[in-house]
Amino acid sequence: MSKRVVITGMGIVSPVGTGLDNFWTALTSGVSGIARITRFDPSDYTTQIAGEVKDFDFSGYIDKKEGRRMDRFSQYAVVAAGMAIEDASLNLDSIDRERTGVIVGSGIGGMETFEDQCRVLVNRGPGRISPFFVPMMIANMAAGQIAIKYGLQGPNITTLTACASSGNALGDAFKLLQRDDADIVITGGTEAPITQLAVAGFCAARAMSTNNDNPQGASRPFDANRDGFVMGEGAAMMVMETLEHAEKRGAQIYAEIVGYGSSCDAYHITAPDPNGKGAANAMKMALKDAALSPAEVQYINAHGTSTPAGDPVEVGAIKNVFGDAAGKLAVSSTKSMTGHMLGAAGAIEGAVCVMAVKENLVPPTINYETPDPECDLDFVPNKARKMNVDVALTNSFGFGGHNVTLAFKKFKA
Repeated sequence: MSKRVVITGMGIVSPVGTGLDNFWTALTSGVSGIARITRFDPSDYTTQIAGEVKDFDFSGYIDKKEGRRMDRFSQYAVVAAGMAIEDASLNLDSIDRERTGVIVGSGIGGMETFEDQCRVLVNRGPGRISPFFVPMMIANMAAGQIAIKYGLQGPNITTLTACASSGNALGDAFKLLQRDDADIVITGGTEAPITQLAVAGFCAARAMSTNNDNPQGASRPFDANRDGFVMGEGAAMMVMETLEHAEKRGAQIYAEIVGYGSSCDAYHITAPDPNGKGAANAMKMALKDAALSPAEVQYINAHGTSTPAGDPVEVGAIKNVFGDAAGKLAVSSTKSMTGHMLGAAGAIEGAVCVMAVKENLVPPTINYETPDPECDLDFVPNKARKMNVDVALTNSFGFGGHNVTLAFKKFKA
């Protein structure tokens, strides 16, 4: 018999706040974390805005020397994992470390390190490249660093499916626990892509908003005047446990994860299938896995990137799956506030769903001003909504056609 799986702790590093309480308060207050880029001078870039993490300090979780040997994406992950472990009141001396795993998603990995070392190579030659270059850059190192810090010897996996990466991480952690291959999994996603090369690449692809004069209003999912996504960064980590293990140690329980769907458009390297079939299939798979009917879902945290092409495809996919029930759903995109955190998006939006279920509170889609006839669902415009949320879904879609849907449910013993 499959094990039930619950979320017992969460840690957040985000553009709207670090720490779960700060994050949730900002999000439900409609606070935007988007501003002009400060990491480098963006004057020559068509997009000059992003959702940067502010005032990040790893000193409470990472030794200074070790921190210098980590790329920013690993630092974010280790700090968020530490927060999640504390939030779960997890006593590491009392757990079976061989049955405690780590699964982390990242779409890009150590881009900042990669760029820095390319400059060293060009300007100073190959003999000056850091011996830590490779272990700082590779995308699996966030999961590796978490395991090393906390001595976690169970399955250690990195998922890399572009902007669906941490959605897959959460889903794979769920399945690992469900089949009793672990007692606990630290899982989530991390990304630190606000670098000169990454921003230039997305600018070249013409994927991002150029509304540089109005940073906080630039990310406007489902609005008729949207003109592209806004990049974000950060990390979100969860402590997932089998219900049996959580109850045995008397853990708090935020919510239960009950469904996971994963599919591929098999259509194009960047564009979504205009029919939304892959996205719809992921949602259908998650509902089937959870043994839920569409009518039992109250809230969807949409992928909702604020791109002209992507948003109506997701709306069409939701209508395909939910039929008449689609009009009764609350659907919001928190990317309107955090920006698009790429490989970390699925995890942070999974955390949003967990909190929505726990608090019966749905965060808004801010900057929703002009309705788009192609996007005609209830997008919880501009103000959080107090409502009953028994079941919440989150969608994550990535370049290459990757689609993930996760289903979370109010915990009942």
